[in-house]
Amino acid sequence: MSTPAMQAEKPHLLVVDDDERLRALLQRYLTTSGFRVSAAADAAQARALMKSFAFDLLIVDVMMPGETGLEFTQAIRVHSQVPILILTARGGPEDRIAGLEHGADDYLPKPFEPRELVLRCSALIRRAAPAPLQPHREVMMGEAVFDPERGELRRKGKHVRLTSSEAALLKLFAANAGRPFSRTDLCTRLGVALERSIDVQVTRLRRKIEEDPKLPLYIQTVRGVGYVLVPDRIA
Repeated sequence: MSTPAMQAEKPHLLVVDDDERLRALLQRYLTTSGFRVSAAADAAQARALMKSFAFDLLIVDVMMPGETGLEFTQAIRVHSQVPILILTARGGPEDRIAGLEHGADDYLPKPFEPRELVLRCSALIRRAAPAPLQPHREVMMGEAVFDPERGELRRKGKHVRLTSSEAALLKLFAANAGRPFSRTDLCTRLGVALERSIDVQVTRLRRKIEEDPKLPLYIQTVRGVGYVLVPDRIA
């Protein structure tokens, strides 16, 4: 039986395609292949979902009404490095080049073998995943130092008490330094019911880490998304 915690550990994909039948087929097949899958019929719906979730991969059709898949990909690349796999019925060399020039990471022409799609998705997610922290590698944030292995925070050499919730949140941030998380995604990953609880925990962590909690340097707010940890370094 799949629990919420198990679901949260699965890579979250967003399928963007105006073909309702193909969209449903992809969503069903990718779900049975071990992914969490959301779907959007166009770029506008995709943007709305991206405000609530931090996706691990986007699968984008090229020919869509309004904003094309290539235009959408190019716009996303301005502010995000999320892996993007382009799907299209046009598979000529110039089409593949156009997809890559617009910021796509991979290109799969239709028709395609579903298994190949799964393998390509898995490969893109592996390449994009941050390198895991080694035991006792410390995260430096100004005068604050966090040891994710022990879940301990020190500031100016003195131990700073963390609640279990604060330690869990800081560990998640430390393991994904530089990656923004939405409040909804943080709630899912940490088993928190209310998004307001995330805001409270972030506020408390800022008071314990930041020189000026009102002008945070390390736990930053990403407008329209959520929060991201930007440490000085990991040593």
